[in-house]
Amino acid sequence: MTKIWQHALLFAAMASAWPGLNPAVQQPGGEVFRVKVRLVEVYAAVYDSSGHYVDGLGRDNFEIREDGQLQPIASFEASSYKLSCAILLDTTGSMAPTLPRVKNAVIKLIDSLGPEDAIAIYSFDRQVSMRQEFTTDKAAAKRAVLRLRAEGETALFDAIAQTTQEISSQAGKKALVVFTDGEDNASMINAASAVARAKKLGLPLYTIAEGDAIQSAPLKKMLAELSQASGGLSYEARKSSDIEQIFKDISQDLQHLYLISYKPPAGPGAGVWRRIAVALKNQHEYRIRSKEGYTSD
Repeated sequence: MTKIWQHALLFAAMASAWPGLNPAVQQPGGEVFRVKVRLVEVYAAVYDSSGHYVDGLGRDNFEIREDGQLQPIASFEASSYKLSCAILLDTTGSMAPTLPRVKNAVIKLIDSLGPEDAIAIYSFDRQVSMRQEFTTDKAAAKRAVLRLRAEGETALFDAIAQTTQEISSQAGKKALVVFTDGEDNASMINAASAVARAKKLGLPLYTIAEGDAIQSAPLKKMLAELSQASGGLSYEARKSSDIEQIFKDISQDLQHLYLISYKPPAGPGAGVWRRIAVALKNQHEYRIRSKEGYTSD
């Protein structure tokens, strides 16, 4: 084996842990091997001084820093770019009175998505079930929602960890909306593990607590932490009439997200929290909501 090819293999082995970018390594004989380099994805919503969304910004308007160091932007998707949105719904027995209203709200959210936006439907009780894989067929997604039934116990932490892992490989902009009405009583992992896994994957989470979930201070804190750290939002539905408005607010927010990606710099190793700061150049009157950081691989 030539030294050139040894070096190519070494590069491929080092890069294989970073999914996202696709440099090519060519063997001296002519065969091309492609390796992937992971990009850090940062979702951002921009607001003006009145709290209205700011659309129409481009790559050159943004700058992004990791632990204070400016990073070159590798890719950028504007707020109008197509989106993949997964819905994770609590379908445990306690949801029976609320589920019809939740279904109606989710169907309206589906209707609000663009023709190229994809939707996936998940439900959870003691385990997670994919009811509809990502599709642009809105009628199919609605049928999956309408078939949902309420029964069983609540494995919320397992559901969040599993679903974020499954949808993280979806290309482009993506988000997860989680609705729960009860405290976890059946998960194999704990809240801290669920938060850690979701933070590592980095996609925005929108969490909605209702019923008994609102009465649990630790659960509310966990859901708020998940949303804030990932650049999403957390909500509390204190009365059934709040549910439809919350899903409407989420559908609006999803349509105004920017996706900024960059190649992570060399760091101290795996398991280290790296802080992210997103800013606009020469537009300090605007406010930005984005994820706070990520845990290095």
